[in-house]
Amino acid sequence: MKTPDLFVLSEHADLLEKLKQWDIAYHQKDAPVVDDATYDAVKKRALEIEAEYPELAKNGASTHVGAAVSDKFKSFAHTVPMLSISDVFDEKEVADWFNKLADKEIFIELKVDGLSYAARYENGIFVRGLTRGSGAIGEDITENLKTIPDIPKKLSGDFPEVIEVRGEVYMKREDFLSLNEESDKKFANPRNAAAGSLRQLNPAVTASRKLSAFAYTYGDLSGRNWSKQSEYFDKLESWGFKTTKAWSALVHTMEEIQKVYNKVMLHRAEIPFDIDGLVLKVNDVALQEKMGSRANSPRWEVAYKFPAAKGITVLKAITVQVGRTGVLTPVAELEPINIGGVLVSRATLHNADEIKRLGLKVGDKVVVQRAGDVIPQIVEVAESISGGNDFVFPDRCPVCGGLVVQESGQVARRCVNTLACPAQRIGELEHFVSRKGFDIEGLGTKQLELFISKGWINTAADIFTLIKLHGEELKKLEGFGEKSVSNLNESIERARNIDFHRFLFAIGIPEIGEVTAKILAKAFGNLQALRQAPVWKLKQVEGIGDIMANEIVSFFADKHNNKVLDALLNQVNIKEVETKPVIESALSGKKIVLTGTLSKYTRDQAKEILENLGAKVQGSVSAKTDIVLAGAEAGSKLDKAQELGITVWSEQDFEDAIK
Repeated sequence: MKTPDLFVLSEHADLLEKLKQWDIAYHQKDAPVVDDATYDAVKKRALEIEAEYPELAKNGASTHVGAAVSDKFKSFAHTVPMLSISDVFDEKEVADWFNKLADKEIFIELKVDGLSYAARYENGIFVRGLTRGSGAIGEDITENLKTIPDIPKKLSGDFPEVIEVRGEVYMKREDFLSLNEESDKKFANPRNAAAGSLRQLNPAVTASRKLSAFAYTYGDLSGRNWSKQSEYFDKLESWGFKTTKAWSALVHTMEEIQKVYNKVMLHRAEIPFDIDGLVLKVNDVALQEKMGSRANSPRWEVAYKFPAAKGITVLKAITVQVGRTGVLTPVAELEPINIGGVLVSRATLHNADEIKRLGLKVGDKVVVQRAGDVIPQIVEVAESISGGNDFVFPDRCPVCGGLVVQESGQVARRCVNTLACPAQRIGELEHFVSRKGFDIEGLGTKQLELFISKGWINTAADIFTLIKLHGEELKKLEGFGEKSVSNLNESIERARNIDFHRFLFAIGIPEIGEVTAKILAKAFGNLQALRQAPVWKLKQVEGIGDIMANEIVSFFADKHNNKVLDALLNQVNIKEVETKPVIESALSGKKIVLTGTLSKYTRDQAKEILENLGAKVQGSVSAKTDIVLAGAEAGSKLDKAQELGITVWSEQDFEDAIK
C-alpha cells in the first residue's frame, strides 16, 4: 500500500477542511459560500487522493454525509442512516457504474434541488420528521413538515405498519420569484429559500412560504409488498404523496440513459422547479438490498449531474439596455434557470452582430453559460423555432427617444443624447457609487431614480450634499426613516476619503476599468498630474495605448466634465499615491502570471514585490508569458503554462528570485 507524503497529507487535510466549512454553510446555515462546480471539484479531488491512498478514506470525503445538526433544533438518530448519493459527471463515469451491474433495468428520476426530509409513519399516522443532518442524526422538523400540503398527515390505502418516507422539500420557481419580490430578505435561489423556510424554529413562518415536496425512497420499514422502485412510486402516490413519476423513465442501455439525459437537459426550463441532474437507480429492490452501501452512499444508485456552468432554457424576449456611456446593449430575457447555484433570467447579447451570428429568434431554446463572476451569456441555439422574426435594432433610444448612431468602423450603437438621457445619468451614478468606486451603501438604482426624479441629485457632487439639503424631506418618504437616513449619511461621509485609483474608476472615463485605473494612479500619483498629461506621456505608461490615451485627454478637456469634477473635488478628499522608482533587476521586463494560493504572501503582496522589481504582472497566460508563479490549488493557468512550455515557479523559486 502506498504511503502518502507530507504534501499529500497536507493537501487532503486542506480539502476536507474546506468541504467541512462549506457543508456547514450549506446544510446548517442555508447560505452556500461556493457554487456547485467549486464544491464538486474539491470533493472529486479529495476522492481521487483517497482512491490512491485508501488509508485516508477512513475518515475522508468518501465517508462524509451532510453536516452536524444545529443546536437550535431537537435531534433524533435516524433508524436507518440517511446516506447521500455518489455523483457522476459524464457519460464515461455513468458507463463505469452501469457496466458493473448484474441487472441493467434502471429507473431514472429527476434530482430535485431542495432539502432532504424523512417522514416517519406508524399505523399510517405521521409521527416525526427529520432533516438529513449528519446522515446518522437529523434535526426535528415535524411541525414544519406538517405545514406542507404535499406531505400527508395520514396515509391512505394499503400501507406498512411502520415506514419512513424520504424525499425532497423544494420551492417552485414561480413561488420563489414571488417570495423574493414580497420579502425584504432576498434568497439566491429556490433551494436556499426552501431550506431557509423549512428550518425555522417557528412553524408559522414555514407555513407562510409556498413549499412543495416530492417523495422518492424509504428508510425504516416493517415490510414491503413491492419489488421494483417504479412500483414504489405507484405506492407513494396511492398513499397521498407526490412524486416525479411524470418525468421518470425505465431504461436498459447506456444509449437510453444518455437519450433521457439529453432530453431532460433540453426541456429543463419547462420543468417548474430546479433540478441539477438525474438519479439512476437499479429498479430491482431485492438487488438494491443485496448490493448494499459504501460508507456514505448506496452502490445501487448514482446522481448524473448536469454541467454546473451551463444550462438550456427558453429565450422569451430581447430587450435593449442603455449604459452609462450611451451604448445600447441587447439583453436576452430568459425563462429562469438555475446555473451553478444562481437563478439566471437574463444574459448579455453584446451587440446586433452577436445576435445575427447566433441566429437567435425569440422562442428558441438556447445554451446559457455562467462561470464564476462572468455575466451569463448565450453560447449557441440548442433548438430553433420555425418562423420566428429577426431582431431589429432600434434607431431611437428606448429610454429618451434620442437618435441612435453607429460610428464608422464601430460595432456599438450609441444614444447621442448624452446629457439629457436618464439612463446614462443613472448608469453613471450607479457606476460612481459601486463597490469598486465610492462604495456607498444604500444608493441603489431605485434610490438614484427617485432622487433624480425629485431633482435632488443631478451630478455626483450632489450625493455629498443630499442629506444636508434634503435629509428632513427624505425621512418622510415611504421606506425611509431616521435610522435608514442616518445609515445612508454614514456611508456617504465614509466615502469622502477615497483612494486615487478608486476615484479614477468611479468618474467613468471611457475605456478605463479597475486595472487601468490602478496603473494610472501608480504612474501619476495624483489627479492634477493626470489631468495635465498629454497623449505622448500617457502612452509611455505600460498598458496605455492610443485609444485609452486619447479617451483620457478628451475626457479632461471636456468643459462639462471639468465642471462636474471641480464640484466633486470640493466634496471629497483623494488619497495621493506615492510613486516608487522601479528597481532594476533580473526580473525587469519579465511578463509574470500568478495562479493559486501562496502560503506566505497574498496575491497583492506578491504582485507589488514583482512590479517593484520591474516585472509586468499579467492576468492571463499566453505564448508571450515568461514565468507562471504557481501556488497551491493552481488551476487552468498552470495547465496552459505547462502546455506552452513556459517556466513555472514554486513559492520557493519566487523567494529565491527576490532575495
